[in-house]
Amino acid sequence: MYEITIQRMVVAKSLPATVKFKRWATTVLKNKMPSAELTIRIVDKNEMIELNSTYRHKNKPTNVLSFPLDMPIEQNETIPLLGDIIICADVVSEEAVEQDKSLEAHWAHMVVHGTLHLLGYDHEQDSDAEIMEAEEINVLAELGFGNPYCVKGEKQ
Repeated sequence: MYEITIQRMVVAKSLPATVKFKRWATTVLKNKMPSAELTIRIVDKNEMIELNSTYRHKNKPTNVLSFPLDMPIEQNETIPLLGDIIICADVVSEEAVEQDKSLEAHWAHMVVHGTLHLLGYDHEQDSDAEIMEAEEINVLAELGFGNPYCVKGEKQ
């Protein structure tokens, strides 16, 4: 069982439906663990700048931040609490246009990317990035989306 809470701190018609956010995160989780709890929070640029500045010391917005919950295993047994994914709606919209991607595909990518971070994946080293990107590509393909790292017009 997966408990995924969606917090919409911005109002925009372009935001995906709650059921889509949950499906995208669940698709990542289903082959990794039988149950989990996480929150996806959709924010504006101001909140994202504040978070990115506070936790990454970068005074600019970013597309997605993940905050894994660090809890002793014995206290996290029934439904593991994974943490929070914060996604900036404005940045996702801007990037989709800049990268010539569908908005829905880019939203799905941000949810998949953030969920993988909560599971311990990262992209700090090239070898780790390759593993994480391969996982993203596979999950997005399962969801019916193309490779997010291919530029339109290139073979996938």
